Amino acid sequence: MDQKVMAVSAGTTPEDAMGAIDLKAPLAGWLMPITEVPDPVFSGRILGDGFAIDPTEATLRAPFDGCVTSLHRARHAVTLKADNGAEVLMHLGLDTVGLKGEGFTAHVAEGDRVRQGDRLISFDMDVLAQLVRSLVVPVVLTNGEDFSFTPPATDRLVATGESLARIAPISAGIGTRQAAGGPSFRMSARIRDPNGIHARPAGMVAEIAKAASSEVIIRFGDRSASAASPVGLMLLDAQFDDVLTIEANGVDAEATVRAIAEKLGAASEADASAKDASVAGKEQPATAQKAEPADEAIVPLAPGEALEVRGMTAAPGLALGTSVRVALEEFDIEEEGAGIEAERTSLHSALSRTAETIRRTMASSTGQQADIMAAHLSFVEDPDLRKDAEGFIHQGKSAAFAWKAAIDQQTAALRKLGNKVLAERVADLEDIRHQVLAVLLGKESSAARLPEAAVLFAADILPSQFAQFDASRIAGIVLAEGGTTAHVSILAASKGIPTIVAAGPAALSVPDDQPVVVDADQGVARINPPAGDLASIKEGVASRKARLAASRAASHEPAFMTDGTRIEVVANLGGPADVAAALENGAEGCGLMRSEFLFLDRATAPSEDEQLEHYQAIATGLEGRPLIIRTLDAGADKDVPYVGLPREDNPALGMRGVRMSLWQPDLLRTQIRAILRVEPFGQAKLLLPMVATLEDLRRVRRVIDEEMQSLGRTTPIEVGIMVEVPSAALTASQFAREADFFSVGTNDLTQYTLAMDRMSSHLADQLDPFHPAVLRLIGLAAEGAKAHGRWVGVCGSLASFPKAAPLLIGLGVTELSATAGAIPEIKALVRTLDRKRCAEIAQEALKCESGEAVRHLVATVWPEV
Repeated sequence: MDQKVMAVSAGTTPEDAMGAIDLKAPLAGWLMPITEVPDPVFSGRILGDGFAIDPTEATLRAPFDGCVTSLHRARHAVTLKADNGAEVLMHLGLDTVGLKGEGFTAHVAEGDRVRQGDRLISFDMDVLAQLVRSLVVPVVLTNGEDFSFTPPATDRLVATGESLARIAPISAGIGTRQAAGGPSFRMSARIRDPNGIHARPAGMVAEIAKAASSEVIIRFGDRSASAASPVGLMLLDAQFDDVLTIEANGVDAEATVRAIAEKLGAASEADASAKDASVAGKEQPATAQKAEPADEAIVPLAPGEALEVRGMTAAPGLALGTSVRVALEEFDIEEEGAGIEAERTSLHSALSRTAETIRRTMASSTGQQADIMAAHLSFVEDPDLRKDAEGFIHQGKSAAFAWKAAIDQQTAALRKLGNKVLAERVADLEDIRHQVLAVLLGKESSAARLPEAAVLFAADILPSQFAQFDASRIAGIVLAEGGTTAHVSILAASKGIPTIVAAGPAALSVPDDQPVVVDADQGVARINPPAGDLASIKEGVASRKARLAASRAASHEPAFMTDGTRIEVVANLGGPADVAAALENGAEGCGLMRSEFLFLDRATAPSEDEQLEHYQAIATGLEGRPLIIRTLDAGADKDVPYVGLPREDNPALGMRGVRMSLWQPDLLRTQIRAILRVEPFGQAKLLLPMVATLEDLRRVRRVIDEEMQSLGRTTPIEVGIMVEVPSAALTASQFAREADFFSVGTNDLTQYTLAMDRMSSHLADQLDPFHPAVLRLIGLAAEGAKAHGRWVGVCGSLASFPKAAPLLIGLGVTELSATAGAIPEIKALVRTLDRKRCAEIAQEALKCESGEAVRHLVATVWPEV
């Protein structure tokens, strides 16, 4: 069953963890037999044995030490896994899944380690009592086939924390059920329950699976679960209309699969062909996105055949080179071990050797690559991952199987969160998985030597692979999967390598040794372009390289236009490690410090002092240059589980940015205080994300004023707003009366203007920040700002495209905040521009019909860009 890694508390040996546990009352109330719960799924013990409590208090607490393996998106049900492997489901009320989280507040997230008595979920009893038929809380041992359960005496009042039951492993061992032999059968089924797979359908499916002689696996995307495990099924996080694949192996395979498909919904297709080859022990290629359907064939491109591959720009630029296919070696892994001590020794040795290799790479790395390698080292040295792998070894598994299983549980849980940024971090865990497995299996090898001007084509590239390549030989990168904020994208951008991601299966069809033009600015790679075009393309690439060299040589000079207008060119930063590269490329300060990276990938919010230390390090590194810190921009694709955001059907339009901060005022106050304490006062400025109304700005201003007074600050701090919501651009003149400056976030502004999800690879070629509608809104923002003497900057991805600079300046923008690598070229171009001419062309651009037409216009006027 795929699930998040289960930690064992410090000082507890794996042997101790397998002992019996006391299950204590998770809340106070009337204790009743499970058979009296007015729901046949619980009363019929379909999910497992247990008891129920009719609550007299409104907080559910952990009944033992363990980890949260499942927290339903409706926050009405939570499953804990004890250190001995027992899994206990607690379900708040009946039919509460339909409330979609209304009346519930979660205090934990999946994967959290909890102690007995810790708060799990709070609920509003008055609200729920009016909406559901019963508030009774079933408490169920869901993997009872592996444990003995001593039920408590019922029909009495119990207090929170009172010992109720004893759960002990059955001597036969946990997870001993073996896959059945015989024919195989597979079928797809579409979920018809409007609430997806929650406790009731999971229990019914598990009941069918447990009664069968066949072993049944249910797959959803890149996740899978045993059909006999209700918790595993809920962890799939499959919702209404999702399609699942049901596979069984055994004499009753077809009948079992069809029964489960009927229970889940409508069967969509069947495949009765045998599938005898097991893939459980085969390592799959790393991916940070949902895998393509297994039956979607990739047709290889014939040598010399022309093809255009389109995706998302991860690092801009133009390059000409030769295709080189890059793939991870797949490992065949033996499941059974050669003895506990031998396998533990092998694992520890492999972890130590991998850690030493990473340390050597770190010693020769700088900036972002060093930071990424440091993160990888922390994974290798993670005691919880090691203990979880040791747990598998104690079940008789090999070290390789155990390490893969431990990592796979973690990556599956991260993907399930639905958070695109965290899903991109999956590649880092898979990288460590592959490195350690290579050591364990004796498959260590150095990266293949690349030809000059290699254009790498791959499903994805792990950071450790990238670190082994000679970056000077890489002309460009085209990935079928990946994301714009994945670590390999960050590394490529830091090296100035044009990179396209999320290009789809077509990128995997390109053979070696084909001429390729990578136009990452446009998000397109052209394989085997017309021979007549190659000479001019080669000349253009060479000319661009020469210009870049000259631009870098003059990057530390200010950017004055030919008419004397000064344009500030600053950098977007994610943390202190980015400062050196920004200054090296000529940045005149920081136009956007993305503070959210300090809040992600952690169980609790950073303290005021921790934030201050982080911000102060950046301010000090900038040596007095301006620092604009954007307050927490979370929600939508950037999840902070400890905030307890409500589940929303359309999170991009929901509780995100400044709305989320105002919803959690303590979080906002802490961050504002930390920013106000940065020295020297005045170097740091505040930037508020996702401001849509004047009231948003005014509410934050009141918090700033209160914290200024409490800190004894009398000099005002500059406060700006992100213009990324069309309403802010349309009413810019009103905002400019109260905001000190504007910073246009073109990524979200484009998304909201064109009504296209900016994280969708399917819309990548249409989501165009050069679209005249987007440019018109930027112009309105600049016009409104000018009316009140405010300045306007652009910090979105559009500012990193040199060809956008004339348009933005012509629209009234006076600050461009770009990625470090783009700064020299932007400053060089600005020095050749005339403000009046830029304004004329910008007005012509507003009359164009498309972003493509705008680009053509710019190329006609400034062909050298």
